[in-house]
Amino acid sequence: MRAVLLACGAAAALGIAPSAPTVVEYVIPRPGNFPHDPTVAKDGSVWYTDQNNSYIGKLDPETGKIVDYPTPTAGSGPHGLVAGPDGSIWYTGQGVGLIGRVNPRTGAIQEYPLPAGARNPHTPIFHQGKVWFTDANNNTYGSLDPTTKAVKVYQAPTSGSVPYGIVPAKDGSIWIAHLGTNKLGQVDPATGKLREFVLPEGARPRRLQVGGDGTIWYTDYGRGYLGALDPRSGKVREWRSPGGDAGPYGIAIGTDGRIWYCESGTGSMVAFDPRSEKMEVVAIPTPGAIVRHMQTDSTRGRIWLALSGTARLGKIEVGGGLAGTQ
Repeated sequence: MRAVLLACGAAAALGIAPSAPTVVEYVIPRPGNFPHDPTVAKDGSVWYTDQNNSYIGKLDPETGKIVDYPTPTAGSGPHGLVAGPDGSIWYTGQGVGLIGRVNPRTGAIQEYPLPAGARNPHTPIFHQGKVWFTDANNNTYGSLDPTTKAVKVYQAPTSGSVPYGIVPAKDGSIWIAHLGTNKLGQVDPATGKLREFVLPEGARPRRLQVGGDGTIWYTDYGRGYLGALDPRSGKVREWRSPGGDAGPYGIAIGTDGRIWYCESGTGSMVAFDPRSEKMEVVAIPTPGAIVRHMQTDSTRGRIWLALSGTARLGKIEVGGGLAGTQ
């Protein structure tokens, strides 16, 4: 990695433009697979949900080898997943109302059933020792305590708000994108109480990320914008997506400092530089891909994509990873 960084520095000194980012694809061999969400483990392996076949898969990026594990409950329809601090992989069984825990060494899976009001779990995060999740269909969000198996479910304040994307923030709070409304929600994990922030009329936030300065970046799926909320002032800034009304969907903050997201309508990736406010469009090689969710590998300077509709995973090398500074 040092050699790569030195080479890039030399190229900059000579006035040579760095190579444009590209999406490298990895074909998932299981027939009929539908990768929905990815997550990155500490060792750099990439885990994903195969929603159609009800499998949890694992890619070794160095060898390209893929192994997958069937969920104990058939037809569980795993949707989202997240790597916990101990290496366990947690996923939502959206089709049957459960949370699953995968032992990364053995592939053994333990299931935790959810109560009424959380029977359609969507996206999970691991935060302060608990698995938090959204339930878009039931207009709820909740948490599972893995130690006690206790589950708490909270009703979103606005009817039909469709809690969708969910992310933790450095201040300890949790942020939720409400796809059914023009609102973002900030949750106090101690009480479960949610505070709403209103976005421009007609906005439909789908996924979101929290920047290092506390800015909430979100994709406006309904209007074709990338948005940024300052939670201190409530001020919202917006930038029209290059593809127009192209259904911005999955979003991540890259180690290059740019905001990356997918236009589901064009099948393209977009990289936005907050400093210059310029956007760069990066094509996905296989047509028909939709990136519903993506994950940044901050150690290795990569962004991983689940290329739904193409039976593939995708990788973008963006640079700036922590491994390059050692």
